[in-house]
Amino acid sequence: MRIGIAQINTIVGDLAGNRRKVIAAYEQLCRAGAELVVFPELAVCGFPPRDLLFKRRFVPDVEESLLQIANEVGEIPALIGFVETNPSSSGRPFFNAAAWCINGSIEEIGRKCLLPSYGVFEEGRYFAPGPHPIVISHAGQKIGITIGSDIWTESPLPEQARYTERPLRHLKEAAVDLVISIAASPWYSGKNEVRRKIVSDVARFCKAPVVYCNSIGGNDELIFDGSSFAADADGSVLATLRSFEEEMQVVDLNAEPARQKEEPRSEIADIERALVLGLRDYAEKSGFQKALIGLSGGLDSAVVAALAAKAFGPEKVFGVALPSPISSEHSLTDAEALAKNLGIRFETIPIDGVVQSAEKALAPLFAGLPRDVTEENIQARTRGLLLMALSNKWHALLLTTGNKSEVAVGYCTLYGDMAGGLAVLSDLPKTKVFELGYHLNRDKERIPISTLTKPPSAELRPDQKDEDSLPPYPILDAILERYVEKGESSQDIIRAGFDEAAVRDIVRKVDLNEYKRKQAPPGLKISPLAFGTGRRLPIVQRYVS
Repeated sequence: MRIGIAQINTIVGDLAGNRRKVIAAYEQLCRAGAELVVFPELAVCGFPPRDLLFKRRFVPDVEESLLQIANEVGEIPALIGFVETNPSSSGRPFFNAAAWCINGSIEEIGRKCLLPSYGVFEEGRYFAPGPHPIVISHAGQKIGITIGSDIWTESPLPEQARYTERPLRHLKEAAVDLVISIAASPWYSGKNEVRRKIVSDVARFCKAPVVYCNSIGGNDELIFDGSSFAADADGSVLATLRSFEEEMQVVDLNAEPARQKEEPRSEIADIERALVLGLRDYAEKSGFQKALIGLSGGLDSAVVAALAAKAFGPEKVFGVALPSPISSEHSLTDAEALAKNLGIRFETIPIDGVVQSAEKALAPLFAGLPRDVTEENIQARTRGLLLMALSNKWHALLLTTGNKSEVAVGYCTLYGDMAGGLAVLSDLPKTKVFELGYHLNRDKERIPISTLTKPPSAELRPDQKDEDSLPPYPILDAILERYVEKGESSQDIIRAGFDEAAVRDIVRKVDLNEYKRKQAPPGLKISPLAFGTGRRLPIVQRYVS
């Protein structure tokens, strides 16, 4: 059978736009010789719809849009993900479903069985589980239909422990000839290898080829990489679709195709592509055509500007330097050199006058009190004030430049450098920001070498260095990975050989700064556990790890 895989980029809630995209992809793949066309999970409404599902007309409108799509489907069937109303008075009100459309109508409906409610997923909040995957007889073959997590069970991976049900056993008992898995699987570094392992295990378990169709595009914090593929019954990959791009491809499961020689994957190259896609889609789907970055002359703002130039085009990116008397001369020259290298617009706004005015207004109330971090934060908040004014006036999306290391320990200023509409690097530790900076310079100098080599500094007091307040970033990031992402306790980390005083100080800072992270702009998720969605800790709590 020749399967058309439609790896399309949908927009949550854009029912008309998604419908046009589905119909166009269906027609294109039919012309290319597909005998069945497959679309991603919840393609009709986009993923994740979240509490749009509770709007009274949303799900009926999704179902009506599906009917309009089905009316355009001819004798070549299409499998399309959508939201279905649960007709029962018990259980959750909806199903995460897949419609088998053929000859102008919906002939069969499959329902997702395993509903993830961990990490970024909240499907138990909305959906009732289906009893088992459906099996469709078509063209002399029995085709098993799975949705998302339904296949994440028969693999010896940590995800297996999340479920006790095994939907795939139903397909194995039915002796299916083909398994189709439609998915909306968000990307994180290393996820593609996990998926390949799981799908290969499914193929061997069911003794049947598997076609895996995944979503593509950025929706809020989540980035979907596509990377759809097909595997034969022994788990070997037959064909792959591109990562981080829309693509339509017809895969012939009956032929004996030559095994593809895939390009070696680079983690840092994938991170770059993921961040550019997430940034571009967040802006375009939100209606922004321009980007604004405060250029400090430091590495984080330089990397964000380079990513923005790729996502928007350099002519639509504004870089603004906001020096104070404390700012070093090389900070301004590095910012200007970066803008020239990238071809973006560059402006300079000295902030000394605004800072002095704020301090003068506060002087009567600060009388007798020593200067401290308060005055440092006035500088950062002045920059936030001016950048937000430019964002409003220029209708440009202000990009926040803080990295995961800083956000973790609160080395950032609320309403200052945290101001903005999207935090591009908030899930990228500082050591990875350095790696990405060098990667962005792989073919020519985009980021000035001096920016990459000078010691990081917030430059809020004379001769300030990040290491005045923090351990060296390789040590800090190693501790944060263990504490934040792996959930290890202070004692666990200390026993692993890290300095006790440093560990306790870092853990304390992470815990104390939850209030800042709750007020941060959304950030692009590229790790298994990012701050924001998927990590729900109370602000007010007294547990000491």
